[in-house]
Amino acid sequence: MYMSDIKTITESLTNFCNERDWEQFHSPKNLSMALAAESGELMEHFLWSDSPASQAVAQDPKKRPAIEAEIADVVIYALEFANICGIDLAAAIETKMAANAKKYPVEKARGRSDKYTEL
Repeated sequence: MYMSDIKTITESLTNFCNERDWEQFHSPKNLSMALAAESGELMEHFLWSDSPASQAVAQDPKKRPAIEAEIADVVIYALEFANICGIDLAAAIETKMAANAKKYPVEKARGRSDKYTEL
């Protein structure tokens, strides 16, 4: 099944949760904690790897399915958090990207990893 936009994916997640009567557990607190836990599980795949080695880990055919499952969990919890909180995620992303563009103008930030206060 291929889903191409946030709305379609969110509707699918809502249906999945409704069928199982899980909304009762999906408070902002619980979802934010689940999101943090799943992010930690994703990070665990790269623990003790330097940056170049982490690229190899991400492409390793034996590890790839588990990494894909973890990033899916992260996104699922983020989408469910936004949904439960009534956040228009697409609008929030657009707003954040506009703010980032101001904080990190291309002429100052290109090729640099410094925080905006250091540019």
